[in-house]
Amino acid sequence: MKITLSVIKADIGSIGGHIKPTQQLLERVREFVENNGKGLIDDLYVSHTGDDIALLFSHQKGTGNEDIHKLAWDAFVAGTEVAKEQGLYGAGQDLLKDAFAGNVKGMGPAVAEMEFEERPNEPFLFFAADKTDPGAYNLPLFLAFADPMYCPGLMLSPAMDKGFKFTIMDVEYTEGDRIIELNAPEDLYDIAALLRDNERFVVESIHSRNTGEIAVAVSTSRLHNIAGRYTGKDDPVMLVRVQGGFPATGEVLAPYSIGHYVAGFMRGSHTGPLMPVRINSPVSYFDGPPLVCCHAFCVHKGKLTEPADAFDHPFWDYVREKVARKAIELREQGFSGAAMLPYSELEYGGIVEKMKRLDKQFKVRG
Repeated sequence: MKITLSVIKADIGSIGGHIKPTQQLLERVREFVENNGKGLIDDLYVSHTGDDIALLFSHQKGTGNEDIHKLAWDAFVAGTEVAKEQGLYGAGQDLLKDAFAGNVKGMGPAVAEMEFEERPNEPFLFFAADKTDPGAYNLPLFLAFADPMYCPGLMLSPAMDKGFKFTIMDVEYTEGDRIIELNAPEDLYDIAALLRDNERFVVESIHSRNTGEIAVAVSTSRLHNIAGRYTGKDDPVMLVRVQGGFPATGEVLAPYSIGHYVAGFMRGSHTGPLMPVRINSPVSYFDGPPLVCCHAFCVHKGKLTEPADAFDHPFWDYVREKVARKAIELREQGFSGAAMLPYSELEYGGIVEKMKRLDKQFKVRG
């Protein structure tokens, strides 16, 4: 059976600043989809990560389907009305266009989709991050799909012996989807050279070279490229198929023990370690830290199991302590140097006008 998994996510309102949506807002979005998705979707899961609401659909309409995307868009519009009624902060923040135009890509919400022939058992992971951008997944994906130090399956499993194809997007190019396809292990150093720059080059998808099947889909939109100004961090979502001819669940999760530094935090303008958190966690310290959760599912004949919380385990409590320490140590540096993003990443913020004003006050000493 060929099925499609679609995750569509948006920030449409939050309690007390950038913390979490209200229960009433979540229920309105869920209720809208349940009432209007009959005959269109096979199953639905609604969750939040920080202040972002994510809709996970299973359906048989293929990727980029207008009806599926409109269902999500209309649900977010309906939720925005509740957010406005409740006076929530940032009501409708990620809905950057006035009307739906066939596909939510380029309209604000983040989208990750994959279509595949369902295996007899089909486990997959749904990652959702907040207060960071799509490049946050670059390092974990590189380690899980190209590095046998983290993924011994690359050595041990005949189903992965040919490696994987990485499709990488230049997200700074706004005239279209500018991509490059590189193979691991042959192009390993080229892949690394690109993925080191999280703000420009982002993994869009990964495919098995043994079977050609899709393994990973990542949302790649950057809000400032759509709005032309800072409107919030991109808060990416990702789908990862696991087991069989793909890395095991534990191999995909292992890199998140690093707590690697990513863009995000307060006003999307700083650097902080990515913290693996439990499902439906709020945002807190310094509008962060940058966080990621992981829902583990199986899907069978289009029906989703209940999720297992992949980061709800005593091991990850230790990692969270480590990440908290790293966050505090870097935040002690305030605005200086690596603690804040480079000027090129702040160009859509208020600092632009400040720098223009200061530039006029410079003098060349004779």
